[in-house]
Parts: sequence; structure tokens; C-alpha cells
Amino acid sequence: MIHIDLQQDFSESALLKRAARFTLEAESVPDDSDMTIALTDDAQLHELNLDYLGVDAPTDVLSFPADEEDPETGIRYLGDILISIPRAKQQAEAAGHPLEAEVQLLVIHGTLHLLGHDHAGMDEKARMWEAQGAIMSKLGLGHIKIQDA
Repeated sequence: MIHIDLQQDFSESALLKRAARFTLEAESVPDDSDMTIALTDDAQLHELNLDYLGVDAPTDVLSFPADEEDPETGIRYLGDILISIPRAKQQAEAAGHPLEAEVQLLVIHGTLHLLGHDHAGMDEKARMWEAQGAIMSKLGLGHIKIQDA
């Protein structure tokens, strides 16, 4: 199950679940896996970015992989994704596409991180950007440019 925590106004939560499901399906993750997507603000992502990554700046998306199994149900909990809606709005405006498209990209990006993808090295980045691009195309968002991180 994909849980949505709306700490910011965003009326299209069905799009978030759809983007996460497409990503999980593309990565062959079982349907009964759980994860949380929290829509928040720059202040929270700035604080978490500093606390966990030592980066004293806000960011658009952070992923916190858990990969734990509920001992009672056996359901796998993948982790949490936090997205700054104000930052996503800025990025969408700068790129000239809708906020909904930007947030879906961030969900895909964050979900791939939960599943072990990274973009620290050139090879890793190429694989991650290829996976993102393929998922975005399946969602009908192939025209959205993936920003360099």
C-alpha cells in the first residue's frame, strides 16, 4: 500500500500513487509492499538534508529506505519519500511544465532510491536516469526533462 501524508496542499494524490506503482512494477517489486510519500516544505527537507546528509540546504526530494518486513503480516515496508512542494513548484515553473508532472518525477526518483538506485557515479546515474525515463514514458511524461542532480 502506498500511504500519502499531505502536509502541503496537493489535490492530485492519485497521480503520486500511480507514479509509485509504475516504478514498483518496472522494478519487479511485489504489489503488497508498503511505502509512504510525504508532501512537505523546504524547511523540513533542509533540516533532514543537514541531519542525514550533512548538506546545509533544502532539496526537492529525500528518500529513507527501510526494507523491513512486518513480522505479523510479512509485508515489506520499503521506506519513506519526502517531497518539498514549494521546491517542486519552483522547478516546474523553471522547466515550463506542470507541478503535477514535477511531483510525479520526484516520486519516481525517490522510489528508485528506496529500491537501491543511486546517481553518485556516472554509471549509476546513467542507469537511474534510464529507469526514470522509461517509467516517465509509460506514464505519458516522456517529454519532461530529467534535471541533473
